[in-house]
Amino acid sequence: MSGPNVNNAKGMFENAAIRNKIVKPFYESLGVDRLGQYPLPNVNELVIPMNWKERVEDVFLEQGYQGGPWMYKGAKMCQHWPVWQWAFPDAKWVIVRRKDEDIVNSCLRTGFMRAFRSGATQKEIGVKNESQGWLWWVQQHKDRFREMQDAGLNTTVIWPEKMVEGNYVQVKDMIEWLGLEWKEKEVVEFISPRLWKARQKR
Repeated sequence: MSGPNVNNAKGMFENAAIRNKIVKPFYESLGVDRLGQYPLPNVNELVIPMNWKERVEDVFLEQGYQGGPWMYKGAKMCQHWPVWQWAFPDAKWVIVRRKDEDIVNSCLRTGFMRAFRSGATQKEIGVKNESQGWLWWVQQHKDRFREMQDAGLNTTVIWPEKMVEGNYVQVKDMIEWLGLEWKEKEVVEFISPRLWKARQKR
């Protein structure tokens, strides 16, 4: 997993091998931004790799997987969701949401999120500044979420800020929906309101 860094004190919890060896090369083959910023994949024109399922499963096997439930977290998954849906049609999808303005502010603060600093790029998508560029980017993701739901994918939506505020109903429902055991003590110990508040004040 990707460990802690200057942009995320707890780490990204993304499988680095899948992200770097499978997803990023796929984006490069499409001629889009390998970071998933701009340009983005056109979900209506995706060529789905026939070996996607095998390649993903091979990574888990190499990392010691021996059976049971598994998950993959990826910030770019909705940008090319038909690929994952084709490979894993019975998957359950957790769509993690956040207020638009909070996402935009986070992108503006994060060093590697720089796709919309360019006036040329802003002109291409019809916006006037970087903030509007990131708002456009957020809307692209919201559009993909709706497509996934309209296509009948097995989805649930959660808003993590509710957990930070001490409301665990949504995450409890999600964990039970996934067929996992709810362990409130472990969940509460993992969530760090201090880190969340620190980011909000930047």
